[in-house]
Amino acid sequence: MKTKTIFAFLAAAALSATPLSAETLDNEAIVQLVDIGLGEEAIIAKIDATASRFDVTTNQLIGLKNAGVPSSVIAAMIAKSNAPSVSSSATVSMDDPDPMVPHASGVYLMADWLPDPKMQYIDATTTNQTKTGGFLGYALTGGIASMSFKAVIPQRSARTAASVLRPTFYFYFDEANSSLSNRGGGNFWMAGAVTSPAEFSLVKFDVKKNRREAKVGKFNIGGAKAGVMTKDQIPFDYERLAPGVFRVQPNIDLEPGEYGFLYSSQTGGGAGMASVGAQTSRIFDFSITD
Repeated sequence: MKTKTIFAFLAAAALSATPLSAETLDNEAIVQLVDIGLGEEAIIAKIDATASRFDVTTNQLIGLKNAGVPSSVIAAMIAKSNAPSVSSSATVSMDDPDPMVPHASGVYLMADWLPDPKMQYIDATTTNQTKTGGFLGYALTGGIASMSFKAVIPQRSARTAASVLRPTFYFYFDEANSSLSNRGGGNFWMAGAVTSPAEFSLVKFDVKKNRREAKVGKFNIGGAKAGVMTKDQIPFDYERLAPGVFRVQPNIDLEPGEYGFLYSSQTGGGAGMASVGAQTSRIFDFSITD
């Protein structure tokens, strides 16, 4: 047996003994396989069966060709790089702290205060319950004073809590399906209606006896305004990490209390006071603990 063939056989055996989940092919690995004489068909089979992170920019392709990588292997690398990722219940995580690991669509809190950091999925609360406030002042002033509308959610506190004052969140949008999440009931973000954290308002809830409330509109003689008022919104920044993946963080420290990312949509085509009150709110709520 020729020496070159022996090296090729040993290299192939070593690679096949490595669990696929434990290795990731890159450009350098492909060049090494070519250098030891592994055939084109074997390299292409390895590309198809192994996770990869290829750089297929023009300069890198030129470098690969100059290094002697066959055109058929380069074509397989390009095809693998352009192949869409497949999401499934077996590959999608709900708690992996690495934001680049595929996660189920939704909103997550990074629980980084734990010894073993994990993401916590925030179950959305949908409410169309609206409470009015300031009606007496509105009536006594002939509509000069505003009457407010508040979204109401049950319970005094959220199920998800953070112990840091400026927590980090991750929003995962399923861009392939043009929606963030169909989980938790309904097709709330159907037809690509919501595609960015910028479409949410971060608010602090007023805690009452057995509920939490947040202003979602107001009405006075001057007209009606739906949505969270600017003065009631807590500013936050977001960064796009990958298509459909955003890191979100408040711009200020949050005092202990109840908060939520809120998205409101009108449930009817009415105008005026009726249109402000006829809203459905989707709320991703969380607590800041002492």
